[in-house]
Amino acid sequence: MPDSPNDIYRAVSRLWAPWLQEGALRTFQQGGFYSQVARPGLRIISLNTILYYGPNRVTQNSSDPAGQFTWLLRTLEDAERDREKVYVIAHVPVGFLPFTQNTTAMRREHNERLVAIFLRFSHVISGQFYGHTHRDTIMVLRDQTGAALNSAFVAPSVTPIRNVKEPSSNNPGFRVYLFQLDSYSFYLNLTEANIQQSAQWRLEYVMTEAYGLRNLSPGSLLGLGFSLIPPVSKAFQTYFAHFNVNFNPQLPCEGICKVNQVCAVLHVDQRGYQDCISAGKWEFAVTIGKWILHLGYT
Repeated sequence: MPDSPNDIYRAVSRLWAPWLQEGALRTFQQGGFYSQVARPGLRIISLNTILYYGPNRVTQNSSDPAGQFTWLLRTLEDAERDREKVYVIAHVPVGFLPFTQNTTAMRREHNERLVAIFLRFSHVISGQFYGHTHRDTIMVLRDQTGAALNSAFVAPSVTPIRNVKEPSSNNPGFRVYLFQLDSYSFYLNLTEANIQQSAQWRLEYVMTEAYGLRNLSPGSLLGLGFSLIPPVSKAFQTYFAHFNVNFNPQLPCEGICKVNQVCAVLHVDQRGYQDCISAGKWEFAVTIGKWILHLGYT
């Protein structure tokens, strides 16, 4: 994705012209990002995080591709002044990939800058929603004291994918977010669909019910993250099954596999993640209390 006006941005802006306002179309043509009021008091900010994606060589030496960081700061400052709440949507998520170690989804320097902005405006941002990984995951953004300030959801994909770093593929899936702070995840059993030559989508899980949560606030999700830590954790077994969109619910994830998953949930910044990974060379025979102590959560 380029960081300047081009035929792709112009073509898509023409397709989206019936739905986007003039200001949104203008920034989209500039760099593939936009902001628009969905209803009074609620603003959608759509970021083009492909600008920060490692394989995108066009932007690899740019500290602020297309001026999106500058624009984002100004847009969030305006939303703060106008007392708006913001939903952030994007393709490539912040944070670390849970199926490998020490690898951010976007370039590390851009990830750090974006996370810092999100933490600064955590009182304005009500939710972050991403795709890209084809997996079902959550992330909690925390301040230096460890308090949960914001959260991010990564939805599964209707396209299965597998690579050498991942132990399993995924069933196709999609997610519906509801305003009462819950999410409904649906999936397609790909093996069954291929045998029967027909697609039957099913409800996979409702998030609050699956994990016994009161809501999907950052604090609740942080509690969920902590519940994944113990050596024997039903919550983690459930979480990892949903991670693969119920493709192989019995697939184990132990040792470093679990370390990678848990640290990716609890830390999106480099320092916190590295501390978690280092502490997460876990001594698997220790007690739950020592696990939490080792991870720095006391």
